[in-house]
Amino acid sequence: MAPVEPTELDTLSGVPEEERGRSGTWARRVFIAVLTLLVLAGSVGLLGGHTATATASADGYRLTLHYPGIERAGIDTLWELKVVHPGGFPGPVTVAVTGSYFDLFETQGFYPTPSSTTRDGTNVYMTFTKPPGDTFVVMFDAYIQPYSVFGKKATVSVMRDGMAVASIHYHTWLVP
Repeated sequence: MAPVEPTELDTLSGVPEEERGRSGTWARRVFIAVLTLLVLAGSVGLLGGHTATATASADGYRLTLHYPGIERAGIDTLWELKVVHPGGFPGPVTVAVTGSYFDLFETQGFYPTPSSTTRDGTNVYMTFTKPPGDTFVVMFDAYIQPYSVFGKKATVSVMRDGMAVASIHYHTWLVP
């Protein structure tokens, strides 16, 4: 078969053969490099969900919160608040959490179950009977709602006489 001669309308006329494929070659190399980085990041756990921990101390109370720092929709999550008050608690423990934060979750329940719950325009207030000892732990059994796509900021506080004694500010990020 005879070689095809370039015409006036041919966009490659005058371009040497060896230069024709260079941009395509570099584009493929960049794509493979990005793909390799994504596979490596996923293999070491950088792209999955991560539980974060935050702490705060004030007025004799020490709070430790384990919460979903980065998560995907439809995944079970860990939300656990540990409150320590050396010498024991003077009475029931009231925990306040930004109410809109719970919109992210399909709730299975709190353990232990609060003896009372109320909500104002900002917070959900959960009151638990006085725990024995100086450590109280509440867990929230839930998973991220399938339709949740962004994330939320929240604050969790231990309340005494209607005032926040110790607070933790945190943020849950959602990824596709």
